[in-house]
Amino acid sequence: MLASLAGCFLLLPVLVVAGLVLLTSKGPVLYWSDRVGRNNTIFKMPKFRSMQMGTPAVATHLLSNPDAYLTPIGSFLRKSSLDELPQLWSIFKGDMSFVGPRPALFNQQDLIELRTKAGVHVLLPGLTGWAQINGRDELPIPQKVAFDVEYFHRRSFLFDIKIILLTALKVVRRDNVTH
Repeated sequence: MLASLAGCFLLLPVLVVAGLVLLTSKGPVLYWSDRVGRNNTIFKMPKFRSMQMGTPAVATHLLSNPDAYLTPIGSFLRKSSLDELPQLWSIFKGDMSFVGPRPALFNQQDLIELRTKAGVHVLLPGLTGWAQINGRDELPIPQKVAFDVEYFHRRSFLFDIKIILLTALKVVRRDNVTH
């Protein structure tokens, strides 16, 4: 019964967001991004589409004017992190976990290289992570990897719970969200 209740709790926001994406912009509801998973394998990670069709497949901070690419509800989806809900599918499939380093884009060679050298490429990427709550989009890549390494050494059930709770707090406060 608890699983059914949790499913219903998640289903309503998923359906509402999917409907809003469909009504406010042309194109598919989901965007499937090529991401780097455990041991640097590529997997397809779904997100609710917050950017217009034809947006270059690069990290948002590399776009000259990211706001120009957002859909009418894209900024809201990103600031509320509702665009991340479909990643629960990746967790269910085993490509991701709830906590771990955020999955790099397939073309973020500098991030992939540093994570591999540091040995954190062996971890499943996460929906949230230690770097996410310590700066998110605003962290330089070497600092992000340093947080990933710290997570690698400190990981435990209680540390994961702490990261999940701090993530929820950050989402509610909209801390460190640029778009």
